[in-house]
Amino acid sequence: MIRFACVTGVAAAALVATALSLFASGWWWIPAAVLLALAVIGVYDLFQRRHSVLRNYPVLGHLRYLLESIRPELQQYFIERNHDGRPYDRDTRDLVYQRAKGTAAEEPFGSERDVYETGYEFLAPSIAPVPVPQTPPTVRVGGPDCTQPYDMSLLNVSAMSFGSLSANAIRALNNGAALGGFAHDTGEGGISDHHRQHGGDLVWEIGTGYFGCRTDDGAFDPEQFARTAALEQVKCVSLKLSQGAKPGIGGVLPGGKVNAEIAAVRGVPQGETVVSPPYHRVFSTPRELVRFIARMRELAGGKPAGFKLCVGTRRDVLAVCKAMLAEDSTPDFIVVDGAEGGTGAAPLEFCDHVGMPLTEGLMTVHNALVGTGLRDRVRIGASGKVATGADVVKRLVQGADYTNAARAMMFAVGCIQAMSCHTNTCPTGVATQDARRARALDVDDKSARVHRYQEATVHSAQRIMASMGAGEPGELRPHMLYRRMDPVTIRSAEELHHWLAPGQLLREAPPEWAADWAAADPDRFSA
Repeated sequence: MIRFACVTGVAAAALVATALSLFASGWWWIPAAVLLALAVIGVYDLFQRRHSVLRNYPVLGHLRYLLESIRPELQQYFIERNHDGRPYDRDTRDLVYQRAKGTAAEEPFGSERDVYETGYEFLAPSIAPVPVPQTPPTVRVGGPDCTQPYDMSLLNVSAMSFGSLSANAIRALNNGAALGGFAHDTGEGGISDHHRQHGGDLVWEIGTGYFGCRTDDGAFDPEQFARTAALEQVKCVSLKLSQGAKPGIGGVLPGGKVNAEIAAVRGVPQGETVVSPPYHRVFSTPRELVRFIARMRELAGGKPAGFKLCVGTRRDVLAVCKAMLAEDSTPDFIVVDGAEGGTGAAPLEFCDHVGMPLTEGLMTVHNALVGTGLRDRVRIGASGKVATGADVVKRLVQGADYTNAARAMMFAVGCIQAMSCHTNTCPTGVATQDARRARALDVDDKSARVHRYQEATVHSAQRIMASMGAGEPGELRPHMLYRRMDPVTIRSAEELHHWLAPGQLLREAPPEWAADWAAADPDRFSA
């Protein structure tokens, strides 16, 4: 009865307004038109069968869907506190924005965080800090088989493809990298003209779709790969095994988004849906993976070659290390992507429940390489929610040589965490192929912001390291990072985790590693 009364009331009010417009004043046509429209909507709601809420609450039920549609904005701007937003809290976003703008990224009155909360982590300052180095450190990437090593910055642009990001966003990121002398990972979508326009250093990433170096049937094309890898701007080549936010599955680019430009960059037919397989054709065993990385390096003329993965099991990592030993060949770098890493679009179950978080994944890869005596031949990059100088230092303590950031770099070019990357309606023109929206992103202005953000964050990391008594990243040790276990107990990373000695697995695996080491097979990945 309530639902019929609602519609009847609106209709009656519409009739009254119509009558007043005829006999009193013409201005009554405005409310009459509005009420008549609401009456029509109410009648439709009563008879439609898709939404139960609207059938029971015609007209009024639409308020539920309206409020639901603006829930993210209400949550971000009016409800969440400075330090509890997800995936990035307000404090972190503001820090990136301030550094990108070149303003003081400082806060008054002290921390808002609960330092007695279980899981709280902190870095240990030294009683005897050291001076902050005048120049930012770099990491030489290139093992014994590399003839064109590359000096990598402590913080670089992580993998984001043209297609996921707009052309203007890609230009701004690459120009920022050129201004600051750091690297820009292309993502698996290929190298576009937008990546090349400003000459910033590129890490060319290829995934299971082999975009930019694929045959007509989607297989790897070595000749095309060699031609592109020979570009002066390409400093490293990387094979994407898996991504933190969606490990084990491939991506889908709808045909409607595959315009002529994207089709040319990726080497696919225009207007057809592109599916990246969940697996690679170029290898099926750890040994074949190691051999293919060596082939990539050879095809690239001796430039550093490596791979990126979200770690699944320690056993698989050890299998790859055994294959490196058996082949006497190593990648020049491994990028470890944490399960907390970002994506333009992925199933919620994969984002929330699949893959190893960066802390555990990073330490697994680091210790596996140390334990097999290979650590000095392989550099490790860390990606996954790296945004601040403290994030950089924390990952260096846990075993990384350098870090990559994606979403923080997006903040630097204007992203407001609207959570609409997958809708093509990004309000700031960052994650969209809508030319009208992307036009709002000024390349010159955002390039400068990317440069300022990266420079300030690396300097912040240097200041933190100096306060810890470390003049360079190589002096950081696990005992310098602490975690609160309960209200009265803290433990250092050195105490919490088992850190292997160089070559220890080759001599005698410790009990914590023995079962996985014995089961790891260089000719088979674990099921």
